[in-house]
Amino acid sequence: MIFSSIYFTFFFLPILLGLYFISKSSYRNYILLIASLGFYAYGEPKFVSIMVLLIIANYIFAIIIDNNKNIVLKNMWMFLSIFINLGILFLYKYWDFTIKNINTICHTDIPIQNMTLPIGISFFTFQALSYIIDVYRGSTKAQKNPFFLALYIIFFPQLIAGPIIRYNSVVEQIKQRAISIEKFGYGTKRFICGFAKKVIIANNLSIVAEQVFSISDYTNVSALYLWIGTLCYSLQIFYDFSGYSDMAIGLGKMFGFDYEENFNYPYTARSITDFWRRWHISLSKWFRDYVYIPLGGSKKGAYRQIINLLVIWLLTGIWHGANFTFIIWGLIYFIFLILEKFIIKPVQRNWVLKIIWQICTLLIVNFQWVIFNSKSVKDAYYIILAMLGKNTSFFRENDAQICLVFREYGIFIFLGILFAMPIAKKISKMINTTGKTGIFLKSVSLPIGYIAIFFWAMSFLILGAHNPFIYFNF
Repeated sequence: MIFSSIYFTFFFLPILLGLYFISKSSYRNYILLIASLGFYAYGEPKFVSIMVLLIIANYIFAIIIDNNKNIVLKNMWMFLSIFINLGILFLYKYWDFTIKNINTICHTDIPIQNMTLPIGISFFTFQALSYIIDVYRGSTKAQKNPFFLALYIIFFPQLIAGPIIRYNSVVEQIKQRAISIEKFGYGTKRFICGFAKKVIIANNLSIVAEQVFSISDYTNVSALYLWIGTLCYSLQIFYDFSGYSDMAIGLGKMFGFDYEENFNYPYTARSITDFWRRWHISLSKWFRDYVYIPLGGSKKGAYRQIINLLVIWLLTGIWHGANFTFIIWGLIYFIFLILEKFIIKPVQRNWVLKIIWQICTLLIVNFQWVIFNSKSVKDAYYIILAMLGKNTSFFRENDAQICLVFREYGIFIFLGILFAMPIAKKISKMINTTGKTGIFLKSVSLPIGYIAIFFWAMSFLILGAHNPFIYFNF
């Protein structure tokens, strides 16, 4: 089940909200837990048992680690818990990839299992790992109630697409949380914003992106058409991912949970470093706190810092999927971050150089999405060559493909570019400072606007519009 579906919006969510708010507060966590299991079982029934076993294992490991005073035994249990969590992730996500490469390198014929990837496995595995590591470090106590731990790991708003929630940030909210009309209203608006991002912008732009990335011979199209297609993918993945994060944050608010932001207008970033402070913030923080800093971060000299960054970006690439495209994608970001830190940043002495690097950042990110979305490194190589004009012209007179794209999807490209900038944020700030007019806009015009946007988005689903799920790799 996905958030951007008629079944979720008109059946699952309203029924759950009704049950939740008519129930006693002592029952609400259990209602959310049962609903979350049902939510996951709807799409992945055969993996529910794996999920339950993972929760039980982490519950037991955390209690043993928390109560163990013997450092050797404590380390042993910690290693075993990490091994099991990562082992499950490796088995389902990377086993076939590993076997294929062993067969290629060693000329063997080990059978491929064609493992089905459980949706959201990378997200809930990392949440479980952060909990175990925090207990080991002593920064949190082991949860004695197994149902509360289960709710933390599989709460449906962030289960399949993040953000990656830290146990410390929600443990008190699981025990007790405030529910108010204001919080519920904000959650509803936030959900509608994310819903619109996903259904109106991302889904429509995905059609153009899929057409471009499915071309077999890139010399038969103009470079401009490829640029438009890759721009559409850059916008699609942003609105798809940030839209799901918005919906998760909004749903959390409806049930009384406060989640941290996961995106902060990444395409306004002034550098690669700034981009990754704004894009998928919860993942960047996870790798920083659980890998980069424990390795020594930047406190052990430049050479050690470079090695640490290499490890981080190799793991970041691997986390995103079992394909060499993701590994290359991560390593290229590592190279640019090193260049930026040690070469580019020290010579940026005026605003002209900063603007030039900001433009370069956008171009690098766009090329990186080409690698990220390609089926193979070879495909990415040929797309990028064609985008740079290799064996094709930049523009073709009376280019029917480009005309069709702008006629059918031009409005969505425009909206995608417009709202990738903090326009909505500035409008909201302006409304809040315009006295009586602002009060009228907030109390009357904005609610009507949200309702109109919601029904506009719903019209696409009712008409059976394209509605891809981008998180199968994760």
